[in-house]
Amino acid sequence: MIKQYFKQALAQLRQHPLISVISIAGTALSIFLIMLVVMLQQVKVAPFSPESNRDRFLHVHYMSINHKDWGDGTSNGPMSVRTAREVYKSLKTPEAVTIYCSMPISTPVSLPAMPAIGADVRETDDTFFKVFDFRFVSGKPYDEATFNAGTPVAVITESISRALFGSTESAGKEFLLNHAPYRVVGVVKDVSTLADASYGQVWIPFTSTDLPDDTWSDQHMGMMSVTILARNHDDFGEIRAEAKRRMSEYNSILADQGYTLIDRNRPYDQETQSISFAANLEPDLKSARRERAIIFIILLLVPAINLSSMTQSRLRQRVAEIGVRRAFGSTRMEMVGQIIMENLVVTLLAGAVGLCISIVMAYLGTDILFAQPYSATLNAPTVDSSILLHPSTFLYALLFCFVLNLLSSGIPAWRASRTSIVNALGGKIH
Repeated sequence: MIKQYFKQALAQLRQHPLISVISIAGTALSIFLIMLVVMLQQVKVAPFSPESNRDRFLHVHYMSINHKDWGDGTSNGPMSVRTAREVYKSLKTPEAVTIYCSMPISTPVSLPAMPAIGADVRETDDTFFKVFDFRFVSGKPYDEATFNAGTPVAVITESISRALFGSTESAGKEFLLNHAPYRVVGVVKDVSTLADASYGQVWIPFTSTDLPDDTWSDQHMGMMSVTILARNHDDFGEIRAEAKRRMSEYNSILADQGYTLIDRNRPYDQETQSISFAANLEPDLKSARRERAIIFIILLLVPAINLSSMTQSRLRQRVAEIGVRRAFGSTRMEMVGQIIMENLVVTLLAGAVGLCISIVMAYLGTDILFAQPYSATLNAPTVDSSILLHPSTFLYALLFCFVLNLLSSGIPAWRASRTSIVNALGGKIH
């Protein structure tokens, strides 16, 4: 029976090619847009190297500080090394806590007597390479002793290694970073600019520069951010509670200077951090989720309305056929099943087209899809397409196709099947 329905559905599609193409194209576009919205969200929260532990990350990229003489005014931005160490590095619950420069800084790198090239340099501590899982192709990260000594060493990407030395086997070699000599200790796979917290092309110990001295508000604010690696996602509540206690204790010390640090409910998990755009504003995660839900609903309704109108158009042309089939003993369920099958075929074809377009865009359109409002690099925002096209996304898309078919064809088909034989042969639907 199903095979017969399927053959009849294909025959109906061939009889009305224009309507069929419009239905398939409209639904495919909607499915593609839903997949696009999912992909745009996915790159912000899905784990990929060197941020494979995003489900265990808690971030404190910025904070605010107030002084008793400022009234309600605050100073907002990254924190100083001192603040990061006193409040967050001292936490006992997490597996690890790393302090690093809040953003990469474009800096000239070169070999002696050779032209310089620009590279995105991020200054970090040694724990940075324990929190973020870089893929080393040569050498290793700098260790705690090297970091504490302020030794001028660097971890560089494959691209920088090739640009400077013509090879990725550059561990142990020296280069000039802003005209100062640095020694390569490790080479890693290139990092996507979409890895906001870990991205860079060159990583150096912040103890090897004067970055820790770049502070304000009596050395409480500076250039540093913190990422906390929890042992387990279930530890988030305990870590936040411990961080609150440490902040309160530290603020009691700062009270003598008139200062108060404001965390605005930080640290944030990966999803909350992905929608955070200002140091002095706490992101509203519920509102962001609600907005995404509204977008999905709109994208669901547009093809549903499209298919409903196409279904009504087909039914008007087939009213007489329905009357004849009713006269020869066809049941309502048979007619409803036939019409639903026709729309199911349309929807599945559209789903296949929409998913194909999504796959093409995921593999070839990352520069367009994930372009950032500003970037310290001209590198493309590459990302492993497998994290964008995981099985659950396909399953949700197929489920969407099925629900869309029921919404757009079930009710009109049932109404058509209830039309009397006389009216049907007269070409009218009540």
